[in-house]
Amino acid sequence: MSANMLGHETSPYLLQHKDNPVHWMPWGDEAFDRARKEKKPILLSVGYAACHWCHVMAHESFENPEIAGVMNDLFVNIKVDREERPDLDTIYQSALALLGQSGGWPLTMFLTPEGEPFWGGTYFPPASRYGRPGFPEVLRGVSATYHEEPDKVTRNVTALKDSLDKLAENHSGGAIPPGVFNQVADRLLREVDPLNGGIGSAPKFPQTSLFTLLWHAWKRTGREPYKIAVTNTLGHMCQGGIYDHLGGGFARYSTDDRWLAPHFEKMLYDNAQLIDLLTLVWQETGEPLFRIRVAETVDWVLREMLAEDAGGGRVAGFASTLDADSEGEEGRFYVWSEREIDDILGPDAAVFKSAYDVTRQGNWEGTNILNRTARPELGDDDHEASLARMRAILWQARERRVHPGWDDKVLADWNGLMIAALARSGFVFGRPDWIAAAAAAFDFVTGTMVRDGRLFHTWRRGQLKNPASLDDYANMARGALALYEVTGEPRYLDQTRGWVEVLDRHYWDKDNGGYFFTADDAERLIVRTKTAHDNAVPAGNGTMVGVLARLFNMTGDDAYHQRAEALVQAFSGELTRNFFPLSTLLNNTELLYTAIQLVVVGNRGAADTEALLATVRATSSPSVVMTLLSPETALPEGHPAQGKGMVAGKATAYVCANMTCSAPITDAADLKINLTRK
Repeated sequence: MSANMLGHETSPYLLQHKDNPVHWMPWGDEAFDRARKEKKPILLSVGYAACHWCHVMAHESFENPEIAGVMNDLFVNIKVDREERPDLDTIYQSALALLGQSGGWPLTMFLTPEGEPFWGGTYFPPASRYGRPGFPEVLRGVSATYHEEPDKVTRNVTALKDSLDKLAENHSGGAIPPGVFNQVADRLLREVDPLNGGIGSAPKFPQTSLFTLLWHAWKRTGREPYKIAVTNTLGHMCQGGIYDHLGGGFARYSTDDRWLAPHFEKMLYDNAQLIDLLTLVWQETGEPLFRIRVAETVDWVLREMLAEDAGGGRVAGFASTLDADSEGEEGRFYVWSEREIDDILGPDAAVFKSAYDVTRQGNWEGTNILNRTARPELGDDDHEASLARMRAILWQARERRVHPGWDDKVLADWNGLMIAALARSGFVFGRPDWIAAAAAAFDFVTGTMVRDGRLFHTWRRGQLKNPASLDDYANMARGALALYEVTGEPRYLDQTRGWVEVLDRHYWDKDNGGYFFTADDAERLIVRTKTAHDNAVPAGNGTMVGVLARLFNMTGDDAYHQRAEALVQAFSGELTRNFFPLSTLLNNTELLYTAIQLVVVGNRGAADTEALLATVRATSSPSVVMTLLSPETALPEGHPAQGKGMVAGKATAYVCANMTCSAPITDAADLKINLTRK
């Protein structure tokens, strides 16, 4: 076989490589059968559409006929989109780490025809440089080792397989003692940059779940350093170059410690998590900057990140990423010269340049990344309105540039993150249109990305692919419960209960506890992974603790509480080894242990009901689980507020904890006191 076989794939990343002279094949039995038949090792290349270094290696090596010829002669070449197949990416990134190498993308792994890894790396240059060997040299060396030293390959395969199996084992323990939450927060606080915010030094990632943990610690203890760590970090990010000041939305990470120069790709998952955290913190601080950044980021999502069907029409599901590169250059779409600003803004340019750090020499590679780091404080209303008018003019000019690539596949797990963020922020900021967008996306996923009653992971332009992972179900369930909390519509609760049944039937480890990443009837891979470690997105097992905790507090069904406890204990032993990747597990375990059940009974839209809800909107309480009831609706048996309703015809709230409820509350000020009582 001598052809590139990616032309019929749906992934934009795979389609970027369909014209390479490399004889790429998609992951599947055909590729492995060919490797066995030809007695060749497999070269597995994993990346994603918005990955800058993936593009670099593609241009340097995969588009080079001579290097492609070496690849074709010596290997069966498989190309994988990590966002389509996170199960594969997890396994082979872990294998690379076990080889003592730093992970990342592009991931370049060498496998036996049975899919077993024996060596690998990430980016390789076309010739030796950066202290790395040239890719052709690597290819010939790996091929020679595979054919001439099979015992060495077998030893590597066996050692890696054994280690991967051990990595998939969870370390169980008991309940997490209450003091652990503060101990973890104290240790994490020492890693925060006190000047610019963020964790450590360059490069800096948003690390949203870690800062959510610190916010929980502030709410739990009232200790100012926790609060300052979060607000300082968010403030620097919101005014830094990592934020797109013209179009809205945050880039994936900053290459420096000041949040100035990002890798310019924008990911749906980062922006969903930042909307969530900014909203939670705004509820406490009322910081106008955070409200503005939430609104601008949501505007970007609804303007630019709605996916398309096969005919080019918009759908309600959210696309995945925007690329860092355009016209072959990283960041070209986003940066400016001083002359461009002068020509477009004319006499207003001086004010804008002063506010946004625009100079003749530039602040990044001879160009200017717009940022307000030097003068982060917002000006008066007239000043900010003037800057907004100038930003709109520049945005219109920027729209005429060649846009970065758009990966428009719809991923169920990332959509779940954005659905939850839009539902919660829409409620807090009084934006029913955001809640409607969340509901529409939910309906799209449940109506389009389901087959035979089972959720699927990926949809693009009418084509559905890849059975759902744990993360798909967990994040969609989280999104469903967020919609239930802010709308009171029972269908969201019912759908979540159905998804938990699927997870318990097909993903739960009956022997050791915890949910596997893939179902028991999914494709068999070399290892079935199971983890509670967050990466760029929250771990499904950590998220499920929160889903189960909320279900228990909404329904009173103790089976959910028992399953949540079992899930915590399945992974709690790992806290003694490394707690940094376990922040989602910890945040949701705290919810499980300390949840406040809030029930509001009243007619939606009525003044008395809205007065109570206005108090909820202005209260940052991560442990509140809210249920909205119409006067004629009853709570289920087992809920501590079951049988309670309106008092004297007025909208009434009940605040419950540990199966005990407050007296009926009809006054908004009294509700505030009850919600904030420690």
